[in-house]
Amino acid sequence: MRIYPATRLRQILHRIDRRGYKAYKDIAGSYDFHDFILHIDHVQADPFAPPSKVSIVIPLTHTGIPSSLYSNKPRTIALRDYIARTFRKSLTRYTKGLRGSGNSGVFAIDAGGQEILDRSCVQIVGDKLEVRFVMGLPARGRTILARIAEDMFFNELPQVIEHSCLYKNLPTDELHEFVTLYEDASYIRDKLPELGLVAFIGNGAILPRRSGVSELPMSPDRAVVFKAPHSLELELNTPNHGKLRGMGIPKGVTLIVGGGYHGKSTLLRAIERGIYNHVPGDGREWVITIEDTVKIRAEDGRAIHCVDISGFIHNLPTGSDTTCFSTDNASGSTSQAANIIEALELGAKLLLVDEDTSATNFMIRDARMQRLVHKSKEPITPFIDRVRELYDKLGVSTILVMGGSGDYFDVADTVIMMDSYLPKDVTHTAKQIAQMIDAGRNREEAPPLNPIRQRIPLREGIDPRKGNKLRMEAKGKHQIVFGRQTIDLSCVEQLVDTSQTRTIAYAIYYAAKTYVDGKRTISEIMHKVEHDLKTKGFDILAPGPHIKPHNLAYVRRFEIAAALNRLRSLKVKPKS
Repeated sequence: MRIYPATRLRQILHRIDRRGYKAYKDIAGSYDFHDFILHIDHVQADPFAPPSKVSIVIPLTHTGIPSSLYSNKPRTIALRDYIARTFRKSLTRYTKGLRGSGNSGVFAIDAGGQEILDRSCVQIVGDKLEVRFVMGLPARGRTILARIAEDMFFNELPQVIEHSCLYKNLPTDELHEFVTLYEDASYIRDKLPELGLVAFIGNGAILPRRSGVSELPMSPDRAVVFKAPHSLELELNTPNHGKLRGMGIPKGVTLIVGGGYHGKSTLLRAIERGIYNHVPGDGREWVITIEDTVKIRAEDGRAIHCVDISGFIHNLPTGSDTTCFSTDNASGSTSQAANIIEALELGAKLLLVDEDTSATNFMIRDARMQRLVHKSKEPITPFIDRVRELYDKLGVSTILVMGGSGDYFDVADTVIMMDSYLPKDVTHTAKQIAQMIDAGRNREEAPPLNPIRQRIPLREGIDPRKGNKLRMEAKGKHQIVFGRQTIDLSCVEQLVDTSQTRTIAYAIYYAAKTYVDGKRTISEIMHKVEHDLKTKGFDILAPGPHIKPHNLAYVRRFEIAAALNRLRSLKVKPKS
């Protein structure tokens, strides 16, 4: 790769000024600005097309960032995320924004929201810092405005870099807190299993959000600050923040109960997002959940491909085989059963269930319904009669929000009641009530759960082409256009960023061309893809040569597999 002096870029811009937009292609290449190397990786074809892809590379020694801030993987991820956020702030402050047609004059970087995610937009490779972003090359109509482009490259961009990438210009206390907080949250998550816990919620947390459409915390003067009940309170030591106190949720079956609007679903939602670390000031910095956690819900209408749901649904009146169940239009109960089995197939260790988003007939059949509809006429074995078996035999814990059925008291290990957004341990009382008041229902006997039956995907069912072109595109956070199909992820509730959805689209294609061979199972393939993302980085997902992904974010194997399972053309065969 040849690197030209920055003066060459200036000369080209002067030469192409007022020419047609396609002349911008001449500036593609690499330029030495002395303090950084500028790479113009892809030039947009039109001012109305997606902006041009650009990156800068700076020696880490030149940034002045202490090596202690990237001395291990958690610190490196946090530092990179912080630089991306600071770069975004600097773009707002030091660039002039839209100037001309289409995207002219716009800078943008794929920085994050409340969750801190490993992202492709900032990389630390060896002794260099790389920042990837986009620029809208300016034009009036389709006539190049090279003087404005020159100002963007030679005046605005250097200021942005100076105030986002050089340690001397950063708020060092804020940066150190950002990095050490991420490291400590990751440390706690790694420690939870050996402590016999699946989640931890620190005292002082603010769980409610500002509104139903905002992930920002409710203002402290309105929110109830979280305080653990004494019986569930414990103290954890952290490498940087000393001792922390809060509520530990033990392994097993946990119920979250309470009246309406008292914070049951708010607590579950925080636990659901606790698989991610959060920015300082989010309120959920110390809400930490084991990584292998999957939110389960009913999902009417989804496709199911040869999933063994017989542990929950069998003896269908149609005679359909539920050990290899397929449908293009699942019901609430069959979709919820499939969602559980697919999560277990991938190695989930904690299931999160909210009765509000569950199929009622899947969760329970009460005594009266049992008497009216005989078991021989009911193909569903409800979740209440399987949840203990999931933990006792498979080691899979469950946390359920349950406001309407005290029958679950019989199978719970821990019962937490939310009272005006404060938790109370009511396990003893719930067990007493269960002994005093017989629910009257019979446990619905069924054969033991089968070992999870692994499935093998076939490559012919995974085609991202539309005509002769690859088409893998995220349409917001919950929709993927994949070839000629659209994958609906609106019920995959642990996705938090459109960049994760974009990563999923590329990861399915990567999996298909790298690991789908008619022999490996979905679980084996997804574990390999997840491992590759963690160890090799996002560039393995580049859809073509010399393309550096600038807007991808880390996503777990569970979400990648969820998208694959919802691909309607997917073809699988059970592992023999």
